[in-house]
Amino acid sequence: MTDPAQSPRPADVEPSPDPRPRTADVFVEESAPRGQEAPLVEELGVLGFTVRARALPARRPIEQLAWAVLVVLPLQAFLTALGGKAGEDAHHGLSNAVRKVLRRGSEAEPTPESGAQPPATPNDSPLADAPTTSPTVVLQDPATGIQIILGPHLDDTAYRALRALDLTGITQGPVRYDTAEARWLSDVDEATSR
Repeated sequence: MTDPAQSPRPADVEPSPDPRPRTADVFVEESAPRGQEAPLVEELGVLGFTVRARALPARRPIEQLAWAVLVVLPLQAFLTALGGKAGEDAHHGLSNAVRKVLRRGSEAEPTPESGAQPPATPNDSPLADAPTTSPTVVLQDPATGIQIILGPHLDDTAYRALRALDLTGITQGPVRYDTAEARWLSDVDEATSR
């Protein structure tokens, strides 16, 4: 029998900062190059997440989104883990993983020389007037739906700022890095606050 004086009391036990499991679902299209998501899966594992990678059926052209990889995870837990990781390793690891994922995706895209279909002309698609964007990695919170957009153009300053991003002032996404203002912001929140 143990001595009650020696067993830990509830006040002596340190509470967990976030009792929810830290899981991340990484989605790629079935047609994506094999292992395209691997750098992100590895980096999320380093940050303490249990990662499940899943393939999604290919989308029809009308449903095309500008993401190469969609990561659904609790954003606040992710930002806390990113901010808590030692020194420069945190943002360097994430930025390198994003660049590798996007590079693998762009290397696998068919080129006109490889016998692929020629690019669509403006009359071929109802989305012809839609702005074209390069593929991105999208982080999405499952509870709020807020998305953080990570593109190939982001530099070290953007990733450092991401480590300190405060989500409490953001009500809607997507959240993008504004290079002119050198900060992460939600275009929708900015427009409604003016």
